[in-house]
Formats: sequence, structure tokens, C-alpha cells
Amino acid sequence: MKYKVMVVEDESQIRDIVAKYLERAGFDVIGAKDGFEGLASFEAFQPHLVVLDVMMPGISGFDVLREIRHISEVPVIMLTAKQEEVDRLKGFDMGADDYVSKPFSPRELVRRIEAVIRRVYKARGEKEVLTCGALELNLTKHTLRKSGQDIEITSKEFNLLRVFFMNQDQLLTREQLIQDAFGPEYDGFDRNVDSYIKKIRQKIETNTRRPKYLRTKYGAGYIFGGTVNDD
Repeated sequence: MKYKVMVVEDESQIRDIVAKYLERAGFDVIGAKDGFEGLASFEAFQPHLVVLDVMMPGISGFDVLREIRHISEVPVIMLTAKQEEVDRLKGFDMGADDYVSKPFSPRELVRRIEAVIRRVYKARGEKEVLTCGALELNLTKHTLRKSGQDIEITSKEFNLLRVFFMNQDQLLTREQLIQDAFGPEYDGFDRNVDSYIKKIRQKIETNTRRPKYLRTKYGAGYIFGGTVNDD
């Protein structure tokens, strides 16, 4: 498959060089000139990995990483001109997967990207696709299908579905869903989960009033899976 990489870098020359080397290596690449553009494009592009510059105008790479971690566990490699250990440790504590210091070799960066992708995605093997009835959730492509037909989902919906697919037939509270899908730093209201689940139901259920896949346990939480009849 063709993996997607987003390069968030305010220096156009560096951004273009990195993109060129990645495209030569077989990646699908999108560039963003700053953190705001990167965050705006993240959900639509749904990259498998993000290359993220630390020092950018407007919003720093650390701030962008924090926002990404609210909605996704996608691997992130940080680019930095700083050498201080404290900066690298800060990035790792926030969820960065690797660091590359400027100036760097584009070939080495490509190799590091390939190594992270092998570790994160290809190691999953047979667990790349999770199933429930006629539903298939692809953990690598971040896609959902029902009876072979693609269903468009957002990154937040994917994160929730991933938790549901991995915990079929188990009662999950809103607090558990927030923790497992969005992380402890999620600053939304717990009732937002109800809104996301309503949208998921509209996409996967034939009759939302009598859901077969995603059921509400009133006063307790949600149960996904069980005996599913898709006829």
C-alpha cells in the first residue's frame, strides 16, 4: 500500500526537498507551510505519519503535536534546530516518536520514516483489519467499510471505532471512551462523545432506532458488537 506523510515545515525549500525525496521513495505526500495549515489539513488527508518542525511562526510544533494527540496516535517525527536535551525530552513526553536535528540528510529522514512505519503499521500483521459483522475497520488506512462499501469517517470517529472494535461486547463508559480514544488531555465535554456516536450510528446502522452494532446502556455507557444480523 502507499503510505501518506504530511510535512509541516515553514521553510519552503526544506519542505519541498523532503517532499521530493519521500515521493521518490513511494510515499503520498502533502505539505503544510505552518501549524495552522497542518491542523486544518490533518483530518481530510489522514496521514500515516507526520513530519513536524518545532520552530514555526504562529503556533509551535509542540502545540501542533498536542492538538494531534487529542485526536490521533499517528506517528510524529519532529524536526528541530535545537540541540538541548530538555527540548527532545519535552517532545517525547508529549508523544513524539522520533527527533531529527537540522541540518539533516533527506535520505536519513526517509530511512527514519520507513523505520517508524514498519514498527507502527507492518508489525500489526493480521490485526490490520478488525471486523464486526459486515463492518471492517482498517487500522492502517484509517478506513471503514460495510458489506464492501466504503463509509466516510472523521479521525475522531475512527478513534472511537478503534476502541469499540477492540472491546467488542464490553460495556464502555464515556470516561473510558474519552481516555482510550482521545487521551487524558482531551478538553472536550463528555457529552461530545454522544454526538460522535450519533453520527457513527447514522453511518453504520440500517435503523438507528433499533441499532444492531452500537447500543446504549442507559445510565452506564455503550456496548458495541454482540450478535449482529445484517439481513
